[in-house]
Amino acid sequence: MRIIPLFEKELEQTVIQRLSDSYGDNQVYMKRDDGIPYSFGGNKARKAAEFYRDIKRTEADTIMTYGSNSSNHCRIIANMAAGMGLACHIISPEENREILNNTKLVRDFGAVIETCPVTEVAATIENRKAAYEQTGRHPYFIAGGGHGNQGTEAYVKAYREIEEYERRNDLYFDYIFHASGTGSTQAGLVCGSLRSGNAGRKIVGISIAREEARGREVVKGSIRDYLGADFAGLYREESLIFTDAYRCGGYGKYTDGIKQTIASVMHREGIAMDTTYVGKAFHGMLQYLKEKGIQDRKILFIHTGGAPLFFDALERA
Repeated sequence: MRIIPLFEKELEQTVIQRLSDSYGDNQVYMKRDDGIPYSFGGNKARKAAEFYRDIKRTEADTIMTYGSNSSNHCRIIANMAAGMGLACHIISPEENREILNNTKLVRDFGAVIETCPVTEVAATIENRKAAYEQTGRHPYFIAGGGHGNQGTEAYVKAYREIEEYERRNDLYFDYIFHASGTGSTQAGLVCGSLRSGNAGRKIVGISIAREEARGREVVKGSIRDYLGADFAGLYREESLIFTDAYRCGGYGKYTDGIKQTIASVMHREGIAMDTTYVGKAFHGMLQYLKEKGIQDRKILFIHTGGAPLFFDALERA
């Protein structure tokens, strides 16, 4: 099993930059997790670092995971597996098989992509794991999106980075916004906040796919799993803010308004955002601030990556 030097130690803190005064009456900052120097960066690279250290403690010879054709997670896990000299097997729903840049990269990294109906994903994963084990292989399974305690831990650490930035720069973020998908990014941020005793700060997950009831349930479950015995004493319902008001009908769906926001941010800031995750969430954040009448606050948005998807949109234009 080969090593990836970047993941052998804790990742360096990512840049937090102030954006221009173009987004209403608040000071908006962005944490550039897209700048993590591995496979185009993003929250999936931060989570992969945690899984990497866990995999090294095992006898794994094959990494298995699940994701769509547009999955940043699958790209980074396939890249990590290639770097570690391990096989990679990805289960993917067959309903949408448009070949995107992430799909091309996953294939280039040598991963096997097995498709099945979305209703058969769970059974396919279990059957494939069993088949590997019967032949003497040692599969290591990572849930879609890096869901699980390792993924949550990655954003507990990111939350600590945010607090360190605040201490160094003598400021305080009233709100933290981010794209909320499979849930572990939001769970980590909320767990970090709960453990720090910072009850006043609002962490807002902008759903890119799930409806609110299901989304809250999944994130809360991740918080409970991570905190364990501390959950009852630390958790507060008001600490979990998850909104589906800007999901535009579901995963991968977007509006002309989202495209306009992405173009505007690229022109003003030189920051690329995609329509599936980051651009949708940033646009949703601006709508949320406007609709809630939030003014004169310091706002932090976490850029969770997805550069290949930005170029997919350019190719369609």
